[in-house]
Amino acid sequence: VQLQASGGGLVQSGGSLTLSCAASGYIVRIRDMDWYRQAPGKEREFVATITSGGNTHYADSAQNRFTISRDNAKNTMSLQMNNLKPDDTAVYYCKAAISMSPSDYVGNTYWGKGTQVTVSS
Repeated sequence: VQLQASGGGLVQSGGSLTLSCAASGYIVRIRDMDWYRQAPGKEREFVATITSGGNTHYADSAQNRFTISRDNAKNTMSLQMNNLKPDDTAVYYCKAAISMSPSDYVGNTYWGKGTQVTVSS
């Protein structure tokens, strides 16, 4: 199983970006999917999460600016980021709990390699 994040880039303050995360491999079910980010010199922090049923939760810093979504049929997840600020500059990682057996109700945790988002002032 692999997770691949994409969509990062350089954007001006106030701009928008959409990140994508695609899961591949032998997958029975993807449970919670999350976005995290890590800025230079800082610890990795939670950004947003979405359950398989579509319930979402955001960090305070992402609330009202970012929107997380997923396509269960395609095993993909997205993060629409609006009104970006220089403080949003970080490497963004996707994370997912993936089950490879119908009897596995928890899943194993997988991380993507990250995609760089840089917001200029």
